[in-house]
Amino acid sequence: MIVWLASYPKSGNTWVRIFLSTLLYSNEKPKVDINKEHLRQFPLRTHCQGLMNNFSDLDEVAKNTISAQEIINLEEGIKFYKTHSANWKNSQKNYYFTNPMNSLGVIHIVRDPRNVITSILDYYNKNNYEDALNFLIDRVKTIGGTDFNNGIPTLLLSWADHYNSWKNFKKNYFLIKYENLISNPQEEFLKFTDYLSLIGGYKFDKKEILEIVDNCQFEKFSRQEKDKGFIDQSVDNRKLKKIFFKLGPQNNWKKTLPQDISSKIEEKFEKEMKEIGYL
Repeated sequence: MIVWLASYPKSGNTWVRIFLSTLLYSNEKPKVDINKEHLRQFPLRTHCQGLMNNFSDLDEVAKNTISAQEIINLEEGIKFYKTHSANWKNSQKNYYFTNPMNSLGVIHIVRDPRNVITSILDYYNKNNYEDALNFLIDRVKTIGGTDFNNGIPTLLLSWADHYNSWKNFKKNYFLIKYENLISNPQEEFLKFTDYLSLIGGYKFDKKEILEIVDNCQFEKFSRQEKDKGFIDQSVDNRKLKKIFFKLGPQNNWKKTLPQDISSKIEEKFEKEMKEIGYL
C-alpha cells in the first residue's frame, strides 16, 4: 500500500525524502547522495496512461486518481510516494484523492507559511511578495505543466486548505514540523523512524540513523548541488541557473518578510497557525 509524504511546496519534503530514501534503499548508507533518490512522485502522467487521454483536464485526472493508485497497489509491499496534492474530495462526483483501501498512512510535513512564502517567491519566480501571497491564499490553486508532474495538474488549494485536508487523514497519520527538523534533527528523525517501524515492521540501527541524519545537513546538500547539480530542480530554474538548496534554515521571516505581508498571512491563516504552534 501507499504511504504518502505529503506537503505544501517548499516545506521540507525533499529533506525528509532524501533521508528516507537513503535509510531504506541506499547501498552506500550512511553516505547521502541527493541525486540518488528512490522515492516516487504522484501524480505523474505515467500513472494515468491507459486510463485517460486528456492529461491537462483536472476533472479527468480527479476521476482516475483512485484507479491509478489501485494499479500502483497491484505491486505488493509498502510504496512511499511524495505528493504536493491536497487530500481533496468531490463528494458529488465521488472523486477522492485517496482512500483507506489504497493508503497505509501519511507523513505530513508542514512549515510556517511566513517562511514558505519566501521560498515560493524564489522557486516559482514570482514578481513580488504580493504575488507569492496570492499563490498561498488561492483556494483553488493548481500547479502543473509540461515540466512539473509531466503535464498532470495537481490540486494544491491554499496553504490552510492543504493543511486541513491532510490533518484529517485518520489512518497512521504522522506530523513533521520543518522547524523541529532544524532545531533538533536527531530527535525528530528518531521519532520518524519509530513511526516507520510501527507501520511497516522495519528494524533500524540507531547509530546508522544518526549517521544518516548527520549527512542530511542542509549545508551538505548545498555543497553536493554546487558540485554535481540537483536532478529534481525544475527545468525552468535550471535554465535560470537557480540554486535549489538556497535558503533552508537561513530563511527567517523575522529578518526578510515585510511586516504587511506577515500580518496578512497571520490574519488569513490564524486558526491553522495557532493549531500548529506558529502563533
